[in-house]
Amino acid sequence: MEGEREETLESKAEEIQNVDSLKKALEEEKAKAERYMDNWRRAEADFDNYRKRTEQEKDEVIRFANTALILNLLSILDDFERAFNSLPAKLAGFSWVDGMRLVYRKLQATLEAQGVSPIKAEGENFDPAIHDAVAQGEGEEGKVIGEVQKGYKLHNRLIRPALVMVGKGKEGEKEEKTS
Repeated sequence: MEGEREETLESKAEEIQNVDSLKKALEEEKAKAERYMDNWRRAEADFDNYRKRTEQEKDEVIRFANTALILNLLSILDDFERAFNSLPAKLAGFSWVDGMRLVYRKLQATLEAQGVSPIKAEGENFDPAIHDAVAQGEGEEGKVIGEVQKGYKLHNRLIRPALVMVGKGKEGEKEEKTS
């Protein structure tokens, strides 16, 4: 009986050892599964961010796809403005001139509907991000005193800077400063 008891104790000890090793193996597998789950979640988040970024890039490409065409139309708008500015007073009342003004306004409205907006320049502080200085003249220093060519933005992104004349101060002020 005593031998039987020893065998039973040994088998129970062996079972306990097996249970402990199984528990340890289970814990290791749980930890491994948790690492795999964390990696999967990271990969899923990375893919979700990638998808959002590509959608945003696609939307941006669509919004700005017509930039080259719009830049070409802006030169036509400039031609209209130059023509109207140089129009003799005696021709201003003709119906064909009024027709040309309607075409000009329709072109402006079409560009505005596409997100094109002119940059306000004259009287503003010179901003090199949206203005290109082409000349200096007598006027308030650092202010735009004249506009040679209008600048435009497309959906608040600069597509053509305004060509401007910038004030350099009054001639009399410069002489006083040097004296």
